[in-house]
Amino acid sequence: MASNTPNLECRMYEARYPEVDMAVMIQVKNIADMGAYVSLLEYNNIEGMILFSELSRRRIRSVSSLIKVGRQEPVMVLRVDKDKGYIDLSKRRVAEEDIATCEERYNKSKLVHSIMRHVAETMQLDLEAFKLIVADPDTILDSLTREVKEVGPDGQEVTKVVPALTEEVKDALIKNIKRRMTPQPMKIRADIEMKCFQFDGVLHIKEAMRKAEATGNDDCPVKIKLVAPPLYVLTTQTLDKEQGIKVLANAIQACTEVIDIHKGKLVVKEAPRAVSERDDNLLAQHMAQLRQSNEDVDGDDDSEEEDTGMGEIDVDGPVGVHE
Repeated sequence: MASNTPNLECRMYEARYPEVDMAVMIQVKNIADMGAYVSLLEYNNIEGMILFSELSRRRIRSVSSLIKVGRQEPVMVLRVDKDKGYIDLSKRRVAEEDIATCEERYNKSKLVHSIMRHVAETMQLDLEAFKLIVADPDTILDSLTREVKEVGPDGQEVTKVVPALTEEVKDALIKNIKRRMTPQPMKIRADIEMKCFQFDGVLHIKEAMRKAEATGNDDCPVKIKLVAPPLYVLTTQTLDKEQGIKVLANAIQACTEVIDIHKGKLVVKEAPRAVSERDDNLLAQHMAQLRQSNEDVDGDDDSEEEDTGMGEIDVDGPVGVHE
């Protein structure tokens, strides 16, 4: 007897395999002699491999510190052999911008996939039947039917084909999908160094920071934060990546104009780009280390103000200058 169990296995996208140079989300399954075997979460958990040589650009002292069984993270696709089903991946070649894009895409796809799976299980339908629902929900859902048996006027039982979903259920499902698919803002960040050696250098830097934040708007508010003299980060959150990058570029230009007038110097260390939660965590760690270093320097009687070119600045509070 044929099984009526629905097929709930399905990749998240139409393509069976990812493209080369594409960032994909993986989960580490096991670690072997040559590398790590992983599952490609967006492609129905097909297997891929990361060679140890592709884990880091630096010398590897401990494999366990770079990759752990069960961890999920974005990696770059190096090679795809569709005939043999081999997929070679790299952790060290994936860029920060690719990580942010991959994480955003995966989180959206995972939400939609979980909704589709739940509906498929509930209605005993193959998951593949729902893969186009996001693009054209009415057409897909209206095509789903079921058979019901009724007794006709003549007392005979007849079979009728009716919509599988009532209008209420269909509307609720579509609203739920659209609500869950609401785009989440991405964070854009730029790293700069600002110095001004004039007597009122700290005040001029404060002025430059205010000018930078004034370039923001409701869609892309700009914030500038002191990491440790002379390093600052500018950030914005936006649904439009290109707009966010442009706004931060304008903010940097506004800073530069003020600093140039007062004979200071601004250097862009990292141009505006999309960053991930991991980048934020690394920045927080870096800020903590720099603060500790500054505290050590402040306690040294031989330290000179000119080493930083400025005093400390509290972005949200009054300006403080080293004595």
